[in-house]
Amino acid sequence: MADIHDIVILGGGPAGLTAGLYAARARMDAVLFEKAMPGGQILIADRIENFPGFPEGVSGPDLAGWMAKQAQTFGLKTVIAEAKAIELKKESGGHFLIKLEGGSEVKAFSLIAATGAGWNRLGIPGEDELIGRGVSYCATCDGPLFRNKEVVVVGGGDTALEDGLFLTKFAKKVTIVHRRDRLRATKILQERAAANPKIALSLDSIAVEITGKSRVEAIKVKNIKTGDVKDIKCDGVFIFIGITPNSGIFNKIVKTDDKGYIIADDDMKTSCAGVFACGDVRKKALRQVVTATGDGATAAVSAQNYVERLKGVEYK
Repeated sequence: MADIHDIVILGGGPAGLTAGLYAARARMDAVLFEKAMPGGQILIADRIENFPGFPEGVSGPDLAGWMAKQAQTFGLKTVIAEAKAIELKKESGGHFLIKLEGGSEVKAFSLIAATGAGWNRLGIPGEDELIGRGVSYCATCDGPLFRNKEVVVVGGGDTALEDGLFLTKFAKKVTIVHRRDRLRATKILQERAAANPKIALSLDSIAVEITGKSRVEAIKVKNIKTGDVKDIKCDGVFIFIGITPNSGIFNKIVKTDDKGYIIADDDMKTSCAGVFACGDVRKKALRQVVTATGDGATAAVSAQNYVERLKGVEYK
């Protein structure tokens, strides 16, 4: 049993790093695996203004770096490697076998799923280059950065209109670009959008390019009926065409909803004993840095209690 970690955390965003911090401070044998650089989606955030403790906001990369350093200061082991598969083993009191890229394997008594979710992207020129510099996938996160500016929202569903309406609290104009001749959002949201003087519609249109040197300056939009292409000058582009949870490797061992989000209770417990889910990969109402960190702390404590109970050393 000596070669079996107490806790393996998959994912190094705010949820995973916070889980690692709590596990390390509890002196659990914990290791975090992250396929890229620790930090997750906040690495592309130019400025975060709604995380407590930073009156003037904080850059995403700075916050990610401090989170990672804090967890590692308390002894969290961090490995840059992607988990490819997970198996549940019944022997040795029950443990998990995690298969990593390159063929290596690790064992754990408990798993914390902190693999996050990714916003669906348009895949057009300029999008990747200008992420965090005007291109955003989160109105709640970045809306206040666009006070008295003009922005474009791409999408026609509930999220697009809800966030478009939210953006009118800050922006002086919000143009909603949608590929069909009518919006898909619920009628009441459409009515609210139509009644809002700050909102303009560009229907039958698709975004084909986002332009700008160091920041977003405009978006090129093509009318799918006429073929005409026009520039809409703007300071920001908010893209709301769906989000996909990174839950694939957990699908065979835990229950997910119809969209792939892992179902977990308030203690972050999933349908599989010993597996805990936190952050954006978990089914939840709000996906923010602050909620991810809270999830991560809870998941770590739940995992600690599970492992100590498994070993017969739980403090009662």
